[in-house]
Amino acid sequence: MRELVTPRQLIRGFITENFLVEDFSDETSFRASGLVDSMGIAQLVTFLEVAFGVRIEDADLTPENLDSVASAAALVERKRGRTAA
Repeated sequence: MRELVTPRQLIRGFITENFLVEDFSDETSFRASGLVDSMGIAQLVTFLEVAFGVRIEDADLTPENLDSVASAAALVERKRGRTAA
């Protein structure tokens, strides 16, 4: 039986592959750590929309929603109509 990949795992993989980093937690602030810049956030938003079939509205573009793997995963889960795991 194949395991389901969680939004956190997919988002973490995207960050690791696209920004060439591995040593960070799901709660690491992208801004405070310098892990992802504003262009990177734009790439992340596009990835979230394509990978999860959600629409990220302008009102969603806040640090509370997109400043860590955990916050981005929670946003995806809300957009998909479920609570974050």
